[in-house]
Amino acid sequence: MGLFDFLTSKKPSSANLAKERLRIIVAQERTTRGGPDYLPLLQRELLEVIRKYVNVDVDAVKVDLVKDGEHDVLDISVSLPDRTP
Repeated sequence: MGLFDFLTSKKPSSANLAKERLRIIVAQERTTRGGPDYLPLLQRELLEVIRKYVNVDVDAVKVDLVKDGEHDVLDISVSLPDRTP
């Protein structure tokens, strides 16, 4: 285990890299599976209402459903732009 081992180490194969990427995608899908299908619509409608008063990006509004014990909590996050004097 010296310097030569480091220099001759192989990069991960493309199959292993694809497997790891697929594992990440599946994990993300599992977190959103079973969630209500109205969340994307709710997010769009909230964005439309907020845009009536403040100019914000599409990514400024995040809507998530979070489990809190026995209850589902609707978590709404809005990133407002900085105020300019």
